[in-house]
Amino acid sequence: MKRRFTLLVLVLSLVSLASAAPRIFLIGDSTMANKPADLPEWGWGMALGAFLVDPAMVQNHAQNGRSTKSFIDEGRWEKVRAELKSGDFVLIQFAHNDEKKDDPKRYADPATTYRDNLRRFISETRAQGATPLLATPVCRRKFNAAGKLTDTHGAYPDAVRAVAKETGVALLDLERATAAWLQATGDEPSRKFFMWIEPGAHPKIPDGRKDDTHFVEAGARQVASLAVADIRAQKLPLARWLK
Repeated sequence: MKRRFTLLVLVLSLVSLASAAPRIFLIGDSTMANKPADLPEWGWGMALGAFLVDPAMVQNHAQNGRSTKSFIDEGRWEKVRAELKSGDFVLIQFAHNDEKKDDPKRYADPATTYRDNLRRFISETRAQGATPLLATPVCRRKFNAAGKLTDTHGAYPDAVRAVAKETGVALLDLERATAAWLQATGDEPSRKFFMWIEPGAHPKIPDGRKDDTHFVEAGARQVASLAVADIRAQKLPLARWLK
C-alpha cells in the first residue's frame, strides 16, 4: 500500500511538472535538427525530449545547412524570437556551416560576425524574458592514421566559450564532451553512431553513405545524454525539468 502511494505521488508530481513546463527552443544546424521519419539520420535535438518530464517541451527549430548568419537572414530567428515567453529556454548550437568561407550566404568569421550573431541571440532571448544557453559544436568523426581524433572546428568552439564567459551565459561544451566520447570509443567502433550506411542496407540510400558529421539514432541519443549530463553537473535551472 505504501509503495502504491509513493508511486502515485511520483506520478502526480511528474504530471504537475509537465503541466507547468517551459519550452526549450533549439536553434542550430543539421547535427541538431529534426529529420524525415523514413531516413536513419537523427539530429541530437530529436533525442532530447526523452530526457525531459514532457518531451513536448522541445521546440526544434534547428535546420540543415544553416549558420548563425543564414538563420538570421532567412527570418528563422525572428520567428523563434516572436514566440518566446518568460520562462522559456533557447539552446544555441552553430558552427558547422559558419565555417564555410566559400559561401558568403553562410560564412561568419569566428572573431567577429559569428560572435556578434551569438550575442544577438542572447540579448534578444533575454529581452523576451527567456534564458539562453550556448553549446559548442559537436565533433566530426575524423581520426588520423594514429587513431587520434583531429579538430575540424578551428576557432569556433573558443569563440562560443568566449561569448559565454563575456555574457554570463551557461555553456554546454559539447565539442569537448563529444571529442572525449569519440576518442574513447575509437575510429572504427564509432562509425556505428554516424551515417555509415552499407550499400543496399536502406531503401532511401541504395548506394550507401560514409558520413562522419551526421548521426544515426544511437549517436543522437548519446549526444543528447552528454548535454543532459552537463546540465545536471552544472545544476542549471533547466535541470529541474529532467527526468
